Amino acid sequence: MKEEIVIAGFGGQGVLSMGKILAYAALMDDLEVTWMPSYGPEQRGGTANVTVIISDKEISSPVLNSYDTAVILNQQSLDKFEASIKPGGTLIYDSYGIHHAPQRTDINVYRIDAMEAAFEMESAKAYNMIVLGSLLKIKPIVPIESVIKGLKKTLPERHHHLIPMNEAAINRGMDLVK
Repeated sequence: MKEEIVIAGFGGQGVLSMGKILAYAALMDDLEVTWMPSYGPEQRGGTANVTVIISDKEISSPVLNSYDTAVILNQQSLDKFEASIKPGGTLIYDSYGIHHAPQRTDINVYRIDAMEAAFEMESAKAYNMIVLGSLLKIKPIVPIESVIKGLKKTLPERHHHLIPMNEAAINRGMDLVK
C-alpha cells in the first residue's frame, strides 16, 4: 500500500495541520511517512500545500510530480494540481472555494461542502477536520482512532479540550461523502 497525497488551499485553512495530523496517524499505525509542506512567506492568505506519502514500504523520495489523491480547497490550487492527479486517482474538493469545477473525466471526483458544514457546526476551526473526515471516508488510509492519537500528539495540551469537537468534525466530514 502506498498513497501519495497533496492537500492544497489558502494559508489559514489548516492545510499543513491536516497533513501533519494524517502523517502522525500513519506513524501511530507503524507506516512509513513523509510530510513535506510548501507555503509562501505570507502563510495566512497565501497559497499553501503539503505532500504526504503513506506507505507500508520504505519511501524513496518525498518529491512528487503526480499524486494518487488531491484534496483541493481553492481555485488556485485546483488550477495548479488537477493535471497532476494520476489517471484513476481521486480529487476531493470543497465547493466553497471553487468557481470552475474540475474538468478531468479520467479521475474520481468528489465534491464536498465542508465550509457549509463548518458553518452548521458553528466552528470555523472544525473546517480542516471536516475535510480530513471526507478524505478518510473516501480513502480509509488510517483509522479514526489513530487520527485522534495524531491530534493529541500535534495539538498543544492546552487545546486537548477541543479533541471531542475535532472528532465530531471528522465524523461530519465522513457523512458529507455521497
